[in-house]
Amino acid sequence: MSPDVFEQHRPQLRAVAYRMLGSLSEADDAVQETWLRYQRTDTSDVENLGGWLATVAGRVCLNLLRSRTTRAEVPLDDEPAVRLPDPVVSPLTGPDPEQEALLADSVGLALQVVLDALTPAERLAFVLHDLFAVPFDDIAPLVERTPAAARQLASRGRRRVQEATPAPDPDLARQRVAVDAFYAAARDGDFDALVTVLDPDVVLRADGGMHPARPTVLLRGARTVAGQATLARRLAAYVRPVLVNGTAGAVAVIGGRVFAVMAFTVTDGRITTIDVLNDPARLAGLDPEAFDG
Repeated sequence: MSPDVFEQHRPQLRAVAYRMLGSLSEADDAVQETWLRYQRTDTSDVENLGGWLATVAGRVCLNLLRSRTTRAEVPLDDEPAVRLPDPVVSPLTGPDPEQEALLADSVGLALQVVLDALTPAERLAFVLHDLFAVPFDDIAPLVERTPAAARQLASRGRRRVQEATPAPDPDLARQRVAVDAFYAAARDGDFDALVTVLDPDVVLRADGGMHPARPTVLLRGARTVAGQATLARRLAAYVRPVLVNGTAGAVAVIGGRVFAVMAFTVTDGRITTIDVLNDPARLAGLDPEAFDG
């Protein structure tokens, strides 16, 4: 039960918890609870301590997911309420070592959004198996299913992720071209140019939290998104290019504070998703000076 041994596994455990919970603070709480359980357990007979710790963290996260109370959110007609996961924001020079460990094989914030839509059991099976190579024999007891049933849960989660998450262009430079074109068109109020850079089925999600003056909306379709690009036009003069969960994004810095974080998914040269976090309560911890230059 050595603290040094546990610290070797902390980065992966935090990555597991972030994938499971979509919240950086809750991920830290889950890792701390995993440490407490590790302290109370005799692990001398555990052959694969990393795998064992991952399953413990998974169980902690599963309990947290199941016990979450419904948050106060603002729905749009019959659409599901919008609450974005916490973004991992890095300067263009790239994520720091801690962020790199957290992101692992991330393909953008859009993946986290889809993970939030899975059932807790699907999410656990998919995250532990597909992203962290935990065997189904170890996952099965966590979800109180057979290994075969756990495999089916992961398969359903994988299918939903693949169907709902467009594969981003692997070339960051090409991603940036599309994002820069979006803000140039927004700044100029050029509706046709906006429509051109947006995928016809683009989805825009904006999460303003409980702030009455910050929009919380879900929009679909290029013409709809382009027609409602008021916020983007207002922010265009203040945006700084960054990486958000490893893909092209932007932060808007106004009055020395981060006003919004924008994450984009770019596929085949067009923007397929835009995720905007402009909840001041959740942005307060971001240091705008970290994104200078």
